[in-house]
Amino acid sequence: QVQLVESGGGLVQSGGSLRLFCVASGLISRFYPMGWYRQAPGKQRVLVATISSADSTNYTDSVKGRFTISRDNGKNTVYLQMNSLKPEDTAVYYCNLRGRMYDYWGRGTQVTVSS
Repeated sequence: QVQLVESGGGLVQSGGSLRLFCVASGLISRFYPMGWYRQAPGKQRVLVATISSADSTNYTDSVKGRFTISRDNGKNTVYLQMNSLKPEDTAVYYCNLRGRMYDYWGRGTQVTVSS
């Protein structure tokens, strides 16, 4: 059974930092693109960052220069380092793995940034 489990969310003041973790089980995540999405209250779920099997990364414009996605293949884990957080970053953050036939999703971790 493939599972993605996120952690690391919490409450932080504007300008602060958080590090999110996504641990995959049931498959070797090394071979698949992975990413982070977020969904704010009343908004659609949107892409935040992606990382390929070759460690190529992409970011949505609003987080460029502030967020960094990375992976540790030996630990089957993807990270999202979030710096200079803004209230607009408040959302539930979801881990995603693009499998051969379909996508897998975690249950999400809440990030709240206070002003």
